Order: sequence, then structure tokens, then C-alpha cells
Amino acid sequence: MAKVVVVKFKNSKPYYFEAGDLALSRGQAVIVETARGLEYGIVADPAREVADEEITPPLKPVVRIANERDEELVARARERRKEAMNICREKIEKHGLEMKLIDCEFSFDGNKVIFTFSAEGRVDFRELVKDLASVFHMRIELRQVGARDETKILGGIAPCGRECCCSGCMPEFRKVSIKMAKNQGLSLNPGKISGLCGRLMCCLSYENEYYASVCKQMPKIGATVATPEGKGVVMACNMLKLEVRVKIERDGALVYRDFPVADIEPRRGEEREKEEPDDEGEDIAEEPVSDVSEKPQKPQQGQNARPQQPKAEGERGKRPDRGNRNHRRGGGKGGKN
Repeated sequence: MAKVVVVKFKNSKPYYFEAGDLALSRGQAVIVETARGLEYGIVADPAREVADEEITPPLKPVVRIANERDEELVARARERRKEAMNICREKIEKHGLEMKLIDCEFSFDGNKVIFTFSAEGRVDFRELVKDLASVFHMRIELRQVGARDETKILGGIAPCGRECCCSGCMPEFRKVSIKMAKNQGLSLNPGKISGLCGRLMCCLSYENEYYASVCKQMPKIGATVATPEGKGVVMACNMLKLEVRVKIERDGALVYRDFPVADIEPRRGEEREKEEPDDEGEDIAEEPVSDVSEKPQKPQQGQNARPQQPKAEGERGKRPDRGNRNHRRGGGKGGKN
């Protein structure tokens, strides 16, 4: 067992540090040793004992509790942030670089400044770094991030009306796929299942385990099933109540009834297993389309034509009988057969 404390830095996930003999409480400012030198952080979880299997040795120690001088250094760095952002934006415009500046952070020791930006592709910022180094007279680091990290740094209000999960309560990004939205019966309209970053909303993964297990029990919408009142067609499924709405034809009229999924026969079983392989490739965009385009269906010229192997992309327009035609004409000028 090791006595550790969880420390969180700006725009980063929490990390374990060796607490030592210090009495630390939640929200307290501390100075810790990291791979980049001394850093200023906030205690996210007070000191506690953790099994050795849960940590990755060696743990960096907590150097000390932040004092007044440390707080002054941090406050001074925050005051310089706005000016540094304006200078960097001017230099970006000067060099005509297609990049969006997101954040700026000075290291605790004052020897380095980190600029965070986003861009569509790779950016050659070597000349920009030289200009910034001549202005700040310290080490310059430019860090490119994606759309999700940009939203996590800037924050914002999500479509649900709450703070974005990534910038509020979620320390690490989770894997999200379109299959999660299908399991929950949500609309596949990108505008309704996408967050501020333009990607799938992180909250789709919160209840996916429950919906994935329940979805295997539910019948397919449009399937014909047997109910205690006779055969009918499935019209809707309620994942939370575990009920199925069935349309039943009775005496020439259509009747809609809700039944528990346990009373429906046949249960999902084999039909669901057939669909699972199709959904596994949901994240691989447009692969089935490319397979179809590589093997177009062409009509054969004769009924007894021998089957041929599919030709490569560059050989489709080649005329195979050109050499025989030249031979009948005498080989042409070059005498090629």
C-alpha cells in the first residue's frame, strides 16, 4: 500500500503523487515535481492509501504546500496571459498561418510558455516560434489539439443546458460510436447527437452498457411476433419499461397493445445475432461503398463467355486485342505483334 494524493493541473486529467508526511485536504494548492519540473496544482482528492497494482511506479513526490510567494508567481503568470495571447495572434496574422489560438500557459518556474492551438492540418510554425522567442526571451512550445480538446479547454453550455461533460465532470475522454445512439433508439441526425465540438456527444456512453444488454432482448421493429392476444407487428420498444407496443389486427380493426418483453414470442435471439456483425463496422466510414465500386457489374458479351478475373483499376480501359489487330495488318510501322 502506498499513501498517495490526487492532484489536478490546468486542462489535464488528475495524477497520483506521493503524499509523504504532509496533511493535505481537497482544494489545497501544492507544488509537485513532474517530468517538466516543478508545477503548481490543486488537490482533487485528499491523501489515502492505494494498492500497489493501481499505481505506476515511481511516483513523483509532493514537494510542499503552496505558500504566498508561490501564489504570487501564479497570479503574475495569469496576468501575463492576456498580453501573450494578443502578441501570439499578431504574429500568426503576420505569417499568414491558418491556426486558431486557444490558450496560453506559463510554466511555474517562468522558463517556458505553452501556446495551445487548433488547425485543420499540419502547420509549419518554425518562423513563428523564432519571433515569439525574440519577444518573450524564454522557451516556446506550441501544442496542437483536436476538436474535443478544444471544447474541453474553452468550455461551454451543452445542448442539454448543462456545462460540457469534458470540461466539467469527465477527466478523460471515452470512446463513443454511432452504435451507442442506435442502441438507445435516438435519432441519427448529426445535429441532435453531436456536441459543441461537432463530434458525438460524450454522454452517449454513460448508459450504453444497460441499453446494449436490453437491446438484445427486444424484438426488431416491424417484426411479426406472437402475443397473448394473437399475432401482431412490433411498432415500438420501450427500453426503460421493458415493454413492446404491438399492432394487432382484430375483426378488421387495428388494435395497439403494450406487452412486457417476456410475454413476446419469439424473443429477439437469433435476429439480433444476425445484425450484430453489421453494427461492428459502424465506425469504419464508407468501406462497404469502396468494395462495391472496385467490382462493377458489367454485362457479358456472349452466353458461353469464360469467367474472367476482376481487372485492376488501371486496366479497365485497355483493349486486349490491339496486338492481334496489328498482326492482321502486317504489324504496323514498328512491326510489333
